Amino acid sequence: QVKTILDAIVKFSKPENRDPEFQSLPAGTPPEKVGYFDFMGDTISLIPTCGFWITMNPGYAGRTELPENLKALFRSCAMIRPDMKLIQENMLMAEGFQTARALS
Repeated sequence: QVKTILDAIVKFSKPENRDPEFQSLPAGTPPEKVGYFDFMGDTISLIPTCGFWITMNPGYAGRTELPENLKALFRSCAMIRPDMKLIQENMLMAEGFQTARALS
């Protein structure tokens, strides 16, 4: 299903591949419909600024790894634990505390 939508985004990114009613529309902001495509038997409209996000937490019990062919369709992004001390310091400084570092 993801590949179907990605293929439609690539196809309709060029105005000459769109239906005549959509050829004059921009492909960027503001979000505009740029065409219709078949998605598993249903015809749906495409707004090319749509996106997909998946969360992979392979360390949890019962979770399985995502197949390589599906992983290839996404860019990875590593998440880390936020530095709460730094966040607290900035919040205190924004409120005007002179000793924000010591208080955080």
